[in-house]
Amino acid sequence: MIRRTLDAIYALAAALAALCLVVILLLIVIQMFARWGFTAPVFRPLTETFPGIPDYAGYAMAAASFLAFANALNRGSHIRVSILLNALGPRARFWLEVWCFAIGTATAWYVSYYTYRMLGFAIKFKDVSQGQDATPLWIPQLPMLIGAIILAIALTDNLISLFLTGQHRIVRDVTDAHAE
Repeated sequence: MIRRTLDAIYALAAALAALCLVVILLLIVIQMFARWGFTAPVFRPLTETFPGIPDYAGYAMAAASFLAFANALNRGSHIRVSILLNALGPRARFWLEVWCFAIGTATAWYVSYYTYRMLGFAIKFKDVSQGQDATPLWIPQLPMLIGAIILAIALTDNLISLFLTGQHRIVRDVTDAHAE
């Protein structure tokens, strides 16, 4: 049950990241129509330039990045230097992977904590963006916090799995599999 829940969380975060990429595409297309100044009645609502579209696209890019981290980790899409791991024996490889996951887990929880604090300060001081949109900064920081926490959970999940089963849950990349 826990495994299915965690996998569903990782998949949901990946789907939200993909949705953020679609939002970026739509924002760029809207801005292109606005700059071209189409005069046909269908395009008339799009002929106004919208202040803050580059800012919103940036917010969506940050959200997409952080929300995709955990799923990318479990699918082997993060950059891993496997040359050293493949050259080691099983025992040394196990302990090196434990060390790497421990450092990654601690770092991810550290980033999550300070992202939480940053979000708290943005709410407390009513901080807004410096662009024309004056968006409250807690809004774009919230998906970043959620993604950071999901990544920390995924790294913790892999570390616990490594201790309990001797294997992490990262799917091996094709190039990594051919290296052995």
